[in-house]
Amino acid sequence: MTTHASSSALWPYPCWIAHRGAGDLAPENTMAAFRLGAEHGFGMFECDVRLSADGEPYLLHDDVLDRTTNGLGPAALLPWDALSRLDAGSWHGRPYAGEPLMRLESLARWLLALGLMVNLEIKPSPGDEERTGRVVANHVARLWSQAHVMPLLSSFNVTALKAARNAQPDLPRALLIDQWAQDSIRTAQELGCHAMVVNYRYLDERKIDAIHQADMKALTYTVNNADRAATLWLSGLDGLITDRIDVFEPQARLGAHPGRLMLATDLMLV
Repeated sequence: MTTHASSSALWPYPCWIAHRGAGDLAPENTMAAFRLGAEHGFGMFECDVRLSADGEPYLLHDDVLDRTTNGLGPAALLPWDALSRLDAGSWHGRPYAGEPLMRLESLARWLLALGLMVNLEIKPSPGDEERTGRVVANHVARLWSQAHVMPLLSSFNVTALKAARNAQPDLPRALLIDQWAQDSIRTAQELGCHAMVVNYRYLDERKIDAIHQADMKALTYTVNNADRAATLWLSGLDGLITDRIDVFEPQARLGAHPGRLMLATDLMLV
């Protein structure tokens, strides 16, 4: 594993990140999911933020409402008042019936009260990339104005991430990469990113080293296999997003970097 000593060494975020609150164990991006993730020992969460028709930042992954709510059609067409009345829990199981969609402001208050951290993925609706990046960044700067650690803003969408940078240049940013391209690192650098979050299928030690050489942290999504996670930690990975908060709970509670622990154990056995 290559060590990474640079200006990004002050990276404040934990290694383990719970995907959409609690992975597959609760309805994603709801308060129920975040509470369950915290109960499993996770100190940081990944979630998706988009805008309602009247500009309210709230949590939802898909462009349409059908999969995770009792609503239908494009989410961007509804104002927050209508969105707030939807059931975002029944699809996952009867115990979560009536669980509502969540405003970013409500999430911020809960996280700050408990000293927990978050990676906010900016999810613009088609055609609304610039406004979404700008509005989300401005809300984050206001909501977390007294926080010691700011949220990590990320997006697959370069336009949205650029708008977030222009609106609030001091907020930390990460470029999400679904498929590795020759110019991926250069794009992240041009956006002034502090990290890259790469689909685990395209991440290996060589790419992690290249990200580190560019003075950024290397994160990955969505890893649910323990062997794959161990390989990536030993390759120098800095952060891992997972659905399997149950499987990785002991390591998340421990908090130490898994790769360094594994190397230390190997050295003790020599």
